Amino acid sequence: MTSIPPEPSKIYLLAGLGNPGRQYRDTRHNIGFLVIDRLSERLIGSDKSRATPRVQMRALIYDFRHEGRRVILAKPQTYMNDSGIAVAALARFYKIPLENMVVAHDDVDLPFGTLRLRPGGGSAGQKGIASIIERLGTQDFPRLRMGIGRPPASRLAAAYVLEEFSRSEENELPIILDRAAEAALTFVLEGLNKAMNQFNGIGDTVDED
Repeated sequence: MTSIPPEPSKIYLLAGLGNPGRQYRDTRHNIGFLVIDRLSERLIGSDKSRATPRVQMRALIYDFRHEGRRVILAKPQTYMNDSGIAVAALARFYKIPLENMVVAHDDVDLPFGTLRLRPGGGSAGQKGIASIIERLGTQDFPRLRMGIGRPPASRLAAAYVLEEFSRSEENELPIILDRAAEAALTFVLEGLNKAMNQFNGIGDTVDED
């Protein structure tokens, strides 16, 4: 018997950006991947049969049902600069309304640990977001900006984001990832405005672009 697909308003795509490969696994640029990992842990729960992702549209994906919603978690495997290839393909394949998609990514313009949900806008130099904007043909999709802080003056941002977290950052990271996962699930269950009001901007003084 063919299963009935969920209503468009009940299907969500939560995508985290990063680079595939062991050498990038614990770097600042991969904090989007780490959020997806934390979300998958939350949604798998005690059902370990759902613990293995599958490859689809050049992404690792999990496909969950959560409180009446279908939730697709995705980690593009195309490297950061081409993230739009996988994200746009998944959004179109599953016919996901853009307002039901959120993209988690690192942001050097926010202090480490700061979360900032926003409904859309430019890429602010984040090349994964720029790729998604290009592939979708719009910048009107929600994203979850995750602050990793600015590099010291002596260090280039391109090198800084590919470094592993410092020891003090590693100590704080579990709490940050838990909060980001909770923000994403609040987005799914209660909408963007509720998630923004609840989770935005601790320590955030950055102007919107």
